[in-house]
Amino acid sequence: MSLVMLGIMIVLLLAGFPMMMPLLAAAMLAFVLYLPDLSLQQVVQQMIGGVKPAALIAVPMFILAADIITRGHSADRLVDVVMRFMGHIRGGLAVSVTVACALFGAVCGSTQATVVAVGGAMRPRMLKAGYNDGFSIGLIINAADLAYLIPPSIGMIIYGVISGTSISELFIAGLGPGLLIIVLFSIYCIWYAKRHNIPVEPKASWGERLASIRRAIWPMGFPAIVVGGIYGGIFSPTEAAAICVLYALVLEVIVFRSIKPRDIFEIALSTGAVTSVVFILIAAGAAFSWVLSYAQIPQQLIASIGLEGASPVMTLVAINIAFFIGCMFVDSIVVILILVPIFAPLIKTAGLDPVLVGVLITLQVAIGAATPPFGCNIFTAVAVFRRPFIDVIRGVPPFLVILLFATVLLVTFPQISLFLRDIAFR
Repeated sequence: MSLVMLGIMIVLLLAGFPMMMPLLAAAMLAFVLYLPDLSLQQVVQQMIGGVKPAALIAVPMFILAADIITRGHSADRLVDVVMRFMGHIRGGLAVSVTVACALFGAVCGSTQATVVAVGGAMRPRMLKAGYNDGFSIGLIINAADLAYLIPPSIGMIIYGVISGTSISELFIAGLGPGLLIIVLFSIYCIWYAKRHNIPVEPKASWGERLASIRRAIWPMGFPAIVVGGIYGGIFSPTEAAAICVLYALVLEVIVFRSIKPRDIFEIALSTGAVTSVVFILIAAGAAFSWVLSYAQIPQQLIASIGLEGASPVMTLVAINIAFFIGCMFVDSIVVILILVPIFAPLIKTAGLDPVLVGVLITLQVAIGAATPPFGCNIFTAVAVFRRPFIDVIRGVPPFLVILLFATVLLVTFPQISLFLRDIAFR
C-alpha cells in the first residue's frame, strides 16, 4: 500500500501537478483500494478537520502582517539601526545582515519575506563594500532561515497543530537555537572579512546611533508584542497574530505613511492567494495523514527500517536526516504534513520531548528553504536579485555546514533549546 501511494505521488509530481494533487490522489487511491469498508465522507471530514484548529488562524494573520511590513519602511529602519552599531567592525556589514534577518524574522515569521526585505536593502551595500556576490546572496538566503526559528514562526505553528504541541512552548524554545545561529554566522562573517581584507565602514557617532534607535522604536514593537505579550500572559499566539496585523497597519498607514489605504486591498488579495495554497495543502495533508495512521503505515515503515526501539539520539538523527532530505525537494509545509504523522509513534516510544523535536524539525525545514535543488529562498533570490540559479547557490555550502553543525549541537545539548522553555513553563 505504501509503495502504491509513493508511486502515484512521484508520477503526479513528475507530471507537473501542484503538491496538493499528489497528496489527495494518493490518499484517495489508498482509500478506494485498501479501505473499501470506510465512507468517502470520512476523507472529507478529515480535510475539514485539518483546517479547523483555531491556532491556524495565526497563519494568514502573520502572512498579512509580513506583506504589509515588506511593502513599508520597517525593514529599512531595522537594518539601519543594526548598521549604526556594527558597520565599523571588520565583517560588521555581514554581521549586520545576520542580525537584521533575525530582527525582521521576528517581525514577519517568513523566510521569503526576509530575503526580499533585508536582501533588497543590504545586497547592494555588501557588493559596494567589496563582498563577493556569492557570499552576499548565500548569507542573505541562509540568515533568512532565522525567521523560522525566532517567533513568530509559521513552521512552528503548523507543526504544533499537526502534533498537538504547545505553540507557545515552541516559540520560546526557538530563541536559543536562533541566537546560537546568529553567533555562528557572525564568527564566520568576521573570519571571512579578515581573510579577504574587506574594508570597514566609518564608525557612527552616538548621536547617529540614538537617532537610528528612535527611528526603529516602532518596528521593534513587533517582537515585543509577540514574545512579551504571549509569555506575559496577555494574549495567545493567535491573538498576537491579529494584534500584529493591526500594529502593522497603524505603523505603515498612519505613522510612516508608506502605504496608502487603497493599497490594503491589493495586499489582502496577495495574502489571500498565499493563505489559500497553505490551507489547501493542510487539508490535503490531513486526509493523507489520516489514511496513513488508519492503515498503520508509520508503524510498518519504522519497523522495516529498523528504528523500532531505537535510542532517543538515534531517533533524533533519523528525524533530522528525513526532514533535511525531504525539504531539499519538497515544500516545507508538505514535508511537515507528511513526515510528522509517520514519526509520531517513534517520538512517543523513544520518550522524546515534542518541543525539542519540533525545534529540530523547524531547523531542518529552515535549512531546506536555502538548500539546492528546490529551496524556496533560492528561487526567491533568483527572482529578486535577477541572478542565475548557479550563482545564487554558489555561496550556500559554508552556511549549510554551519547550520548542520548547529543541528549537531542541539541534538547533543538539547538544553540550548529547552532552557528557556523550562524556565517559562516548568
